Amino acid sequence: MAEDPAAPSTEARAAVAAAELPGNYFELYKLAVEMADRISARRGIANSFFLTVNTGIVGVLGSQDVRWYLPAAGIVFAVTWWGLLKSYRDLNAAKFEIILAMEERLPVRVYGDEWDRLRRGPARFGFRRDALRTWLGQYRELGQIERIVPWVFTAIYLAEIVRQFVA
Repeated sequence: MAEDPAAPSTEARAAVAAAELPGNYFELYKLAVEMADRISARRGIANSFFLTVNTGIVGVLGSQDVRWYLPAAGIVFAVTWWGLLKSYRDLNAAKFEIILAMEERLPVRVYGDEWDRLRRGPARFGFRRDALRTWLGQYRELGQIERIVPWVFTAIYLAEIVRQFVA
């Protein structure tokens, strides 16, 4: 389909949209994106810390005969980790709501278009359409995946407590 030669170009539409924004709008947008990125980086550091601590506790549990209070402390660490991940997820969700709302006034929607593409359908890896491969091929938010790990550690700690009281 041929473009209408009388219609303004994409660049012209972008220039008009940018001219209609307040002077510091794009700077505020960049600040919001930077703040969201920093929250994600802090979440990564927190994950590394809690993964290291919990792996260390499980290592001690597997190599030495310890009392019930070490796995109980592990449960506290795992539940704290999960709560912190939820807090980071909620904080980033609020930040991205603001970013996406700001993008409605920008000529390009970088994050909005990315989310639209990810949610449109499963990621393509060349898998056949059986159930497991379809599930694995779908986009999963990092927050959905990473919040499973503290519960795995909690299950390990609970199993150790039960083993100690049954044995």
